[in-house]
Amino acid sequence: MSTTTAKTPAAAVDKVPVAPEQGRVRRRGESGLGASLASHGILIAASLTALFPIAWLVFLSLGPDKDDYLHPGDIWGKMTLDNYAFVLQNTNFFDWLKSTLVVSLGTTLIGVIIAATTGYAVSRMRFPGYRKFMWVLLVTQMFPVAVLMVPMYQILSELQLIDTYFGLILVYCSTAVPYCAWLLKGYFDTIPFEIDEAGRVDGLTPFGTFLRLILPLAKPGLAVAGFYSFITAFGEVAFASTFLLDDTKYTFAVGLQSFVSEHDAQRNLMAATAVLVAIPVSAFFYLVQKNLVTGLTAGGTKG
Repeated sequence: MSTTTAKTPAAAVDKVPVAPEQGRVRRRGESGLGASLASHGILIAASLTALFPIAWLVFLSLGPDKDDYLHPGDIWGKMTLDNYAFVLQNTNFFDWLKSTLVVSLGTTLIGVIIAATTGYAVSRMRFPGYRKFMWVLLVTQMFPVAVLMVPMYQILSELQLIDTYFGLILVYCSTAVPYCAWLLKGYFDTIPFEIDEAGRVDGLTPFGTFLRLILPLAKPGLAVAGFYSFITAFGEVAFASTFLLDDTKYTFAVGLQSFVSEHDAQRNLMAATAVLVAIPVSAFFYLVQKNLVTGLTAGGTKG
C-alpha cells in the first residue's frame, strides 16, 4: 500500500492574497499633528503671557524720565542704565539687600526646621489631639493681616523685638510654618513606614531616623517649603513696614515705597529697583528648582 504526500504548487502559494499595508499604528501617549500644534500654541501663548510683564518692566527701567511709561515708544531712542546707577549709588539698596536676605533666609531656615519636625511628628506619632493640632494650624491662616497686626505689635513690644530682624522673622514664621507643616506632613505620609522600622532595627533613635533617613528622601518637599518661606518673607510689605522703623533695616518691599510720595512717583527708578530685586529670587529659585519637580519618594523602597 503506497501513500502519497500532497504538495502545494508554487503557483498556488504565489496566488495567496496579501493584506493591504495598513497605516502606521499610533503609539500610546502619541498625539496627532493637530493636537501637538494646539498644545504647543497654548504653551507658547502662556509663556508669552507670563514673560510679557517682566520684559515690559525691564523696558520701562531703561527710560530716563519718570513719565516714560505714558509714552513708552520714545524709550527706544534714549535707552540708558542711569536708573540702575542711581539706585545703586544714591539709595540704601545694599542695606535693603542685607535686611531682605537676613529676614528671608532666617525665616526659611527656622520655618522649615519647625515645619519639618511638626509634620514628621504628626505623620508618624499618634499623640492625643494630633488631628486637632493640625486643624488649629490651619485656622491660624484664616485671620487677616489687619486683625493680627495689633496683638503682634504688642507682643513684640513687650519682648523688645520691635525694629529687629529676629522679631520680623518670628512674625513671618507664624505665617509660613502652618502651611509648610501641612505640606510636609502630607509629604512624609508618602514615605513608607518601613524605612522608620529599618532605622530602629539599626539602632537609630526616632530623631536619628528622621535626620539620617527621612530628611534625605524629603528633599523635594523641603525645597518647596523653603521656597514658599523665602518668597513669603521676601515680598511681604504690611508687617515689614509696621515692625521695622529704621530705614536702613527696610526690606526690598518696603524700600520700593521710598520712590512713591504724595505728589510724585518715580516709576523709572521703581522699575529699575524691581528688576534688581528679582535677581536674588531668581538665584534662589535656580538653586532649588531641580528639587521642586523631583518625584516624591523615588528610590525610597528600591532594593
